[in-house]
Amino acid sequence: MRHQPVPDSVLRDLAERAAAAGIPRRSFLGLLGAAGGAAALSACGVGGAEDRLRWTNWPTYLDTDDAGKTHPTLDRFTAESGITVDYAEDVEDSDEFNGKVQARLAAGKDIGCDLVVLGDQISERWVRQGYTQKMDRKAMPNTANLLPSLASADYDLDRSHTIPWQAGLTGIAWRWDKIPGGIQELDDLWNPKYKGHVEVFTEFSSTLPAVLWANGVDPSGAWGDDDFEAALEVVAKQRANGQIRMLRGNSIIEDLVNGDAWAIMSYSGDIFQKNQEAKDRPDDPDLFGFAIPGAGGVIWADHFMVPKTSPNLLEAQKLIDFYYDPQVAAEVAAWVAYITPVVGAREEMAKIAPELADDPLIFPDEKTLARCPLVRGYTADEYTTYTQRFLEELAGT
Repeated sequence: MRHQPVPDSVLRDLAERAAAAGIPRRSFLGLLGAAGGAAALSACGVGGAEDRLRWTNWPTYLDTDDAGKTHPTLDRFTAESGITVDYAEDVEDSDEFNGKVQARLAAGKDIGCDLVVLGDQISERWVRQGYTQKMDRKAMPNTANLLPSLASADYDLDRSHTIPWQAGLTGIAWRWDKIPGGIQELDDLWNPKYKGHVEVFTEFSSTLPAVLWANGVDPSGAWGDDDFEAALEVVAKQRANGQIRMLRGNSIIEDLVNGDAWAIMSYSGDIFQKNQEAKDRPDDPDLFGFAIPGAGGVIWADHFMVPKTSPNLLEAQKLIDFYYDPQVAAEVAAWVAYITPVVGAREEMAKIAPELADDPLIFPDEKTLARCPLVRGYTADEYTTYTQRFLEELAGT
């Protein structure tokens, strides 16, 4: 008798039930009876394939070849480790990504990745909610190169659940052809001359700290609900009167490039990348400017995390350890132009791209860092409330 193939949806559900029951994937496939089942599971995205790793990251956040098709360091990792990496640029906004996968995570179901890079606030939330696996730092000896300033967080004291991927500064950016004199303060974004050509971030945690600074409030200090509401009122007013064209996620930089926006809130590395892409000759002037507002800026980090549903913890640890080699970290930093969290990367950068070893956007000096503290952490209730309030006041953006 010819058997009908088992639908992918059924196989996925069976695999998830087996995992929940503690049945190893290999044993489950054996019970299924074979290669057909294994192939189907692989096709429908159920994790656990040996020597394979699914890594989800933000766009333009890994070194890429000139053709824009391959990632040289990732290819080298595969060659050295034998682990094939399915690399996806699926994170546009940390909150948005969390919204897509949170229900499956809470239910203990596979979310389609073994390693993910997300921002500070969602990283904190995942750790506190038990959504991440504990990593073995001894199995990642290169992580001893982690910058001391990022070596601990109040929600992950020993960095066993979150390992920084890159760090950066949040500031303001503009097109020189539209704003020849540049801008130096957040309040400059509200100049009527730029009406309808200003954009800010969709994440309250990226937008509000800069507004707090402009209101005279240190975002790393003991600010509270009243300060939040005052900052929110500033953004809501500028959105309502048309000064702010729209709120955007990580693609905000593209609107600056295509000219829809003339001035935006921006991450430091994005501006470096776009200026490099726009240059035909080494002596071409920059098209885009970037500044830390005089009132103050913010430093942040995006973190590697292994979701609790991933069966590929060992493979994930090998990849993290690879990227904490100072030479590899320097290669990545030379392309993404964010602050590398790896001690020794600056010395390696001097060997491969000396002009970048002193770039303040990749290796900021102490004076700059002193003006850009980490934002204080949020309680779970605060994060939920502030997210809801931000969306309520800016609905329809």
